[in-house]
Amino acid sequence: MFDLSNKVAIVTGSSRGIGAEIAKLLARQGAKVVVNHRSSPEESLEVDSFIKNNGGESTIIQADVSQSGEAQALIKSTLDSYGQIDILINNAGITRDTLIMMMKDDDWDLVLKTNLTSVYYCSKAAVRHMMKRRTGRIINITSVVALAGQAGQTNYAASKAGIIGFTKALAREVGPRNITVNAVAPGFIPTTMTNSLPQEMIETVIKNTPLGRLGQAKDVAQAVVFLASDEAAFITGQILTVDGGLVMQ
Repeated sequence: MFDLSNKVAIVTGSSRGIGAEIAKLLARQGAKVVVNHRSSPEESLEVDSFIKNNGGESTIIQADVSQSGEAQALIKSTLDSYGQIDILINNAGITRDTLIMMMKDDDWDLVLKTNLTSVYYCSKAAVRHMMKRRTGRIINITSVVALAGQAGQTNYAASKAGIIGFTKALAREVGPRNITVNAVAPGFIPTTMTNSLPQEMIETVIKNTPLGRLGQAKDVAQAVVFLASDEAAFITGQILTVDGGLVMQ
């Protein structure tokens, strides 16, 4: 089950957090993994070393995927190194949380460009190759915030909700070429991105989660690996929530 041998996977924003866990688990299942970062060379090297020390194969490619040219260069460099791309995980993301009345235009623009526009840039570049091969998996990381909203995160929620619409539309476009496009919506997962959240908010989240706990990065990674596998070949255009039941509330 979930054998990804001879597959090549790109994970954007995989130097830490959920992206790093996804990269490690994909490699553990046999995929050759491209570890991508914008400005975290040391953390990327840690992920790369972990994969190689555990018998996997990986390479690090620096690229700011919020920029069209760099996103295209990431895809080209991967093809130059491996000759194929089977799996694209659009994971890169940031937050710039504040109430809308205090939000700077630059914080809106940066979050939308990093979280949403990067998905467009990377997918567009990868799809050209996948369509020629008539196969491929694209998995976008959205968030339960896109489904339920969260005060102080209008920019983040908008970017992640945009990913959901993008996922469904692209799934319809490329389905005839045997390319699946899905999204995973994590709940509250402890990472460096969520470390700044108030303790009261975290306690409220746990209280409202039927499973009674926060998730872990590996919970999200396992869902991604499933969607990347041959076992998920007839699943496309779907949003898989990995949130302990939080959005049922």
